[in-house]
Amino acid sequence: MLAIDTNVLLRYMLWDDPLQAQKAAQLINGDTPVLITDAVLVETLWTLKGKKYRLAKPELIEVVSKLFEEPQICFEDAPTVWRALHDYRQATPVKVSGKKKGADFADALIVNKANYCATRQGAPFEGVYTFDLAARSLPGTATP
Repeated sequence: MLAIDTNVLLRYMLWDDPLQAQKAAQLINGDTPVLITDAVLVETLWTLKGKKYRLAKPELIEVVSKLFEEPQICFEDAPTVWRALHDYRQATPVKVSGKKKGADFADALIVNKANYCATRQGAPFEGVYTFDLAARSLPGTATP
């Protein structure tokens, strides 16, 4: 197994630098499984959502869904990423300072990863405490 950084994943997805994109494609389409860590996945989505690319929620959902279709790509914890994607998809925007704001994929992954870790350690999951009103729209969150 090999792991790739965010910049390699972005070059593969965007093909905005042909030389780097080709190298990224060789890694991702090779014979060795390619690990996408939680940190790389979250950083990739933040980049795609940011000022330069401005992908909307449906497009970000599609990005993660497409990564699941890549035969050589594996995730740090695929079932947890899948549950986080489901929760992100279902999250309803809330009003924050007069504007509608939805939970980020990172919020959904944090909640699902915390639940996974608690379960793995045999402890009851009491929730992720957050001041983020949008994040609190996700199941498994609580107000401090």
